[in-house]
Amino acid sequence: MKRREFITLLGGAAAWPLAARAQQSAIPVIGYLGITSPDAFASRLQAFRQGLSEIGYQEGRNLTIEYRWAESQFDRLSALASDLVGRQPSVIVAAGSTAGALAIKAATTTIPIVFEAGIDPIAAGLVSSLSRPGGNITGVTSLNVLVNPKRLELLHELKPDVKAVGLLVNPANPSITEPVLPEMRAAARTLGLELHILQASADGDIDPMFARLAQLGAGGLVIVSEPFFVSQGTRLAALALRHRIPTIFYTREFAAAGGLASYGGDVTESHRVCGHYAGRILKGEKPADLPVQQVTRVELIINLKSAQALGIDVPRQLIARADEVIE
Repeated sequence: MKRREFITLLGGAAAWPLAARAQQSAIPVIGYLGITSPDAFASRLQAFRQGLSEIGYQEGRNLTIEYRWAESQFDRLSALASDLVGRQPSVIVAAGSTAGALAIKAATTTIPIVFEAGIDPIAAGLVSSLSRPGGNITGVTSLNVLVNPKRLELLHELKPDVKAVGLLVNPANPSITEPVLPEMRAAARTLGLELHILQASADGDIDPMFARLAQLGAGGLVIVSEPFFVSQGTRLAALALRHRIPTIFYTREFAAAGGLASYGGDVTESHRVCGHYAGRILKGEKPADLPVQQVTRVELIINLKSAQALGIDVPRQLIARADEVIE
């Protein structure tokens, strides 16, 4: 090989890593802060990736996603948010938690943020307007927190003879618990029900909660829409059936695992829209110009097999209203 050819070849070889790094750096990065775990969010992540693909982004091909999971530990959110901000991604997504969205908002005023939560984002302090969110943040909301009183009405419809009902809340998440309590107490008074407030914020609180429910003589349980309870959904469904407590939550997974019923906003749709928004921002749109979207579809899932095990004869009109009946 001639010396000149060797130098040319050597120079080209040296340039290869630089070209590879340049190509790699051109791939956008999304930071994703999840409140629970990948397993608990499996169906939501699938919907989120679908939303991204509709805009032309596919994880591993032309997009990288860096995940951080709080495992329902709210005291970790601030550190996880700071870590993601330090990575300087193109967009940060805060999914499934008002507290997570607020942590990201406090950590950056420049990186675009897309939140997904089941709350009123104005009341929560995330945005000042739905149509013109302003700043570096926008997002998607569902009706999950707003329909908590409807779950109590549904339980009353399924078990009209019950006079006392438990309400399970997470004291570690006051952004949801505090506004929910007055609404639920008012709904209980309207229905003529005695409402007992029960608390759980860790794995070890769940079994004692059911024991306490039995001591109180409560004939049913409504679980507040809350991320920690999503991570415990299968366990809560099994324990409710074992203790013969008619229980209503908001995720389809809860009903599929043996819970009596679920009633809540379509979280897969809100995550798909969240992915859609993240993709649009990657293409150059600004969060301030993207109005907060509200997913208004609410799903009712009834598990007839569990109803039969609990001795409940589900009214025909309720079955007709259900989006899905599990037999």
